Amino acid sequence: MMTKKLLGQYGVTFDEINVEEDEAALVSLKEAGYQSVPVTFADNAEPIVGFRPDLLSELTKATI
Repeated sequence: MMTKKLLGQYGVTFDEINVEEDEAALVSLKEAGYQSVPVTFADNAEPIVGFRPDLLSELTKATI
């Protein structure tokens, strides 16, 4: 929830996939080795796991 709030504050548009509602997404994350959410994916950036305001801030600078 904090990740969504922070991205919204920066005006970043994003697609949310709720793994509680999308079993295929959950399986995909598990198969990729992720064990917690959120996982934030962006073009040309490494995935961000968890709420990482420092990394999200850098990501928003690169996308604005």
